[in-house]
Amino acid sequence: MHAKTDSEVTSLDASSPARSPRRPVYYVQSPSRDSHDGEKTTTSFHSTPVLSPMGSPPHSHAHSSVGHHSRESSSSRFSGSLKPGSRKINPNDAARGGGHRKGQKPWKEYDVIEEEGLLESEERQKSLPRRCYVLAFIVGFFVLFSFFSLILWGASKPMKPKITVQSIKFEHLSVQAGSDSTGVATDMISMNSTVKFKYRNTGTFFGVHVTSTPLDLSYSEIVIASGDLKKFYQSRKSQRTVSVAVMGNKIPLYGSGSSLSSSTGVPTVPVPLTLSFVLRSRAYVLGKLVKPKFDERIECSITFDSKKLNVARSLKNNCTYA
Repeated sequence: MHAKTDSEVTSLDASSPARSPRRPVYYVQSPSRDSHDGEKTTTSFHSTPVLSPMGSPPHSHAHSSVGHHSRESSSSRFSGSLKPGSRKINPNDAARGGGHRKGQKPWKEYDVIEEEGLLESEERQKSLPRRCYVLAFIVGFFVLFSFFSLILWGASKPMKPKITVQSIKFEHLSVQAGSDSTGVATDMISMNSTVKFKYRNTGTFFGVHVTSTPLDLSYSEIVIASGDLKKFYQSRKSQRTVSVAVMGNKIPLYGSGSSLSSSTGVPTVPVPLTLSFVLRSRAYVLGKLVKPKFDERIECSITFDSKKLNVARSLKNNCTYA
C-alpha cells in the first residue's frame, strides 16, 4: 500500500458523506396524578425526551415549555380532583374575595346558618304550643274552680240556720229614786233576766261560726238591760240551746218611770218590754274562698208581770225573725 497524499486524503474526505453531529437529548419532568386519591396528589416525574430542532435549543424555550406543561398538568389534575357537585373556585375571585365572590357566603357556612335557622324555627314551634297548653290549663283551672265555688255557694245559701227564742225569766226588777251621773234626780231601774233560744244548723256539708249583737231589753225606747252572747261554732246538722243573761243596773228612766214607782219598788202594773238582737252566722264551705253569711234580726214583745218573778215566760209566739 502506498501512502496517501494529502490531496487524496482531502478528496476522500470530500467524497465521503458528511456525518451529522449527535443532537443533545432534553428531558421534561411532568407531574402525574395519583391513582389512589382524587384530592391528594403526589408528584411523580416521567422523563420525556424532547429533541431540539436546532441541536442546542435556547434555555428559555425549554424552561417555558416545562413551566407551561406543568401548569396545564396541575390545572387539569386539580379540576379532576374536585368532587361531583362541588363549585369551582375562580382564581380571580379567590384573589379578590378570599375564595368566593363579594357578598356571597361559602356553601358550607350558608348550610350551617340555614340549618340553625331551621332548628330555631322548630324550637319555636315546639315551645309555643307548650306555653299555650300551660296558659289554657291555668285558665281552665280557674274557670272550673270558680264554677265549682259558685255551685257550693248557691247550694249553701238556702241552708239558713233556724233560730227559735224559747223563753225569758225575770229574776229581779225594781224601780227606785236616784240621780244620773250629772246629778239630775230621776227614777232608776235595775233588773236581772235570762233569755234562752235554740239554734239549729241546717247545713248538710258545712259548719257555722255564730256571733251576735248585744241582746237589748228596752222600755219606751230606753235600753234598760243588755246581754252579750259568746260566739260559738255549730257543726253541720246539729243544734244547741243558748242562754244569755240580760241585766241592767240603775238605768235612769227620767220621766218615763213615774208610772212604775211603788212603795215596794216592784212595779204593780204590767210593763211592756222589747227584746231585740241580730244573730250573725258565717259558714266556711271552702276555706275562706266560699263563706256564705246568714244574718237574722230577731225582735220579741214581752210583758213583765210582777206576779211571775223567777218563772220562765214562753216567747215562741211573741217573736219575729227577719
